[in-house]
Amino acid sequence: MTVTQKKRRFTKEPRDNDAQLQEQEGATSQGPSALHHPPFAPFPPRHSLAPSSHTADDDFGQKYHCDACRKDLTHVVRIRCAVCSEFDLCVECFSTGAEPNAVHKKDHAYRVMEILDFPIFEEDWGADEEMLLVEGLEMFGIGNWEQIAEHIGTKNKLECAEHYDRVFVNSEDWPMPVCEGEESGRPRIVPKKLPRVAKPTSSAPTNHEISGYMPGRAEFETEHENEAEQYVKDMEFGDNEPPEDVELKTTILNIYNSTLDRRSERKKLIFERGLTDFRKVSRVDARRAKEEKDIITKMRVFAKVQTAQDAELMNEGLLNELKIRQRIAQLQECRRMGVTKLSDIQEYEQDKANRTSTPTSRATTPAKSFAPLPTPLVPATHPPRAATPAASLPGARKPPNQLDITTADGVDLLSSGEQTLCSNLRLYPRAYLVIKETLLKEYAAKGLLRRRQARELIKIDVNKTSKIYDYFVEMGWVSAVARPVLK
Repeated sequence: MTVTQKKRRFTKEPRDNDAQLQEQEGATSQGPSALHHPPFAPFPPRHSLAPSSHTADDDFGQKYHCDACRKDLTHVVRIRCAVCSEFDLCVECFSTGAEPNAVHKKDHAYRVMEILDFPIFEEDWGADEEMLLVEGLEMFGIGNWEQIAEHIGTKNKLECAEHYDRVFVNSEDWPMPVCEGEESGRPRIVPKKLPRVAKPTSSAPTNHEISGYMPGRAEFETEHENEAEQYVKDMEFGDNEPPEDVELKTTILNIYNSTLDRRSERKKLIFERGLTDFRKVSRVDARRAKEEKDIITKMRVFAKVQTAQDAELMNEGLLNELKIRQRIAQLQECRRMGVTKLSDIQEYEQDKANRTSTPTSRATTPAKSFAPLPTPLVPATHPPRAATPAASLPGARKPPNQLDITTADGVDLLSSGEQTLCSNLRLYPRAYLVIKETLLKEYAAKGLLRRRQARELIKIDVNKTSKIYDYFVEMGWVSAVARPVLK
């Protein structure tokens, strides 16, 4: 059985087997005392450390490290090159194809060296310790239990000697060990059950992509008042500085401390409310309606003077108030439409949705939509010019279908004549109210409003502007002639 010699940190350099056998034969001929003091070679240069960091515990036991990144691999799985001598890599460097020297190539054959921590012959001796015991016997010889125990690293010389006697010497098949137990049928390679890895608090995008947030350090790449460090990074206090300079620097440091306090308050607000969990915040916002989002946005200004629980309670109360108001408005609309029973509301809402989704035509438009404009309450100074019907002109285009605004927002603010005007011009009530407010403000400011001025103020189709202007003149709301000045 050939056992590959393991490399050790802060131990003698690996030597070839011929040189080892010659030294062991020479030591055997000189007597048992020579076996207790084998010659040691100088430390390899790559294992050299500062004197302050080297202790006696570092030399005790078997040590392995990655030849690329110098990571300690003593208690983890490592990759050993089957071509290069005494060459180990960690899993990370092996996966990237690291080639730390000119000898090792990433396409070399390799072996996976697992942690053999399960017992074979005795419960308190693991398989890795059994291998180290056999290697120690091969390297130092039987009887040099102190060096063998140092090679194993976890057992003393008395435990090594007693274990060797019980397992190997007292075996009926000496030098083979005692194998009384039955084979348990354990597979050759048993995968270790790893603990479940918790999902990070970020998601797609990750925390690193959310405003430059670094979850490992609980910091942001761009902090609040990020330039504050520029004023203190090169500050020094000399021994013979004048008192004025010391006072100035102390004031700057106090200002910087205040900046750190403000940063801490803002971070506390963010962490208490879980704003770094991008997926959760996005999922909650996506379920809210536009009106609810507007309320939450307006209430954010009070977040810094409230705790997270108080802010949540206030937002919840405001959202409940919004839902109650919407329900009241819905019931009032149903009563105006003659629906007085709760059982009929669902049918009414279904009919309303069907009317909104179904395009209207002249054949289905009520006759009252084509009624003439009502007689103005205040007679106009100049009657409107008679317009030539477009349909009477040769080759004229057929007028478009009227717009159904019965369920549009703001229709209850219009008179029946204005509703008819908006339907014919295909204007929504809210847009018409903005046009009306603009024209009436201009007329109130200047005392007159001409058609050309109305077209300059309202940047829509000039034909629609002219019809709106004519309607306002007919209703007596505006006039192209200046109002008389009252004395």
